[in-house]
Amino acid sequence: MKVIIIKKFEKFREGDIVDVKDGYARNFLIPKGLVLEATKENLQRFENIKKQRLKLEELEKKKYIEIKGKIEKTSITISAEVKNNDELYGSINESLILEALKEEGIELEKDKIQLEEPIKKLGIYNIEVKLQPEITAKLRVWVVKK
Repeated sequence: MKVIIIKKFEKFREGDIVDVKDGYARNFLIPKGLVLEATKENLQRFENIKKQRLKLEELEKKKYIEIKGKIEKTSITISAEVKNNDELYGSINESLILEALKEEGIELEKDKIQLEEPIKKLGIYNIEVKLQPEITAKLRVWVVKK
């Protein structure tokens, strides 16, 4: 039976048309929602779904490009308690950076901030914000004495 892969699994990619045994398709793949039988109607339906998904991805990409512009124009300042040698009591992590960004009107998820390790000293840091796999912004963070 020829089927259209609609969800990525094993070695198959979404959109592939493959030949599988009838029982495997009817008893496992179709009930799990991984494939559709490769009929004319289903091929047309899948093409429509694919077009809609591409439009949504394009809109999302435009949104993230706008956010990238805002982030790169923004410089946030975080004040913290320090010891005698400009070392922080505690550290600056993703959550504190996200709060400061929220105050600037930019809301992001925690996994978008790419901190290799928490910030533990005063200074200026350029932090990578990975909005999408191909869209990355640089955020300037100033850590100052409270």
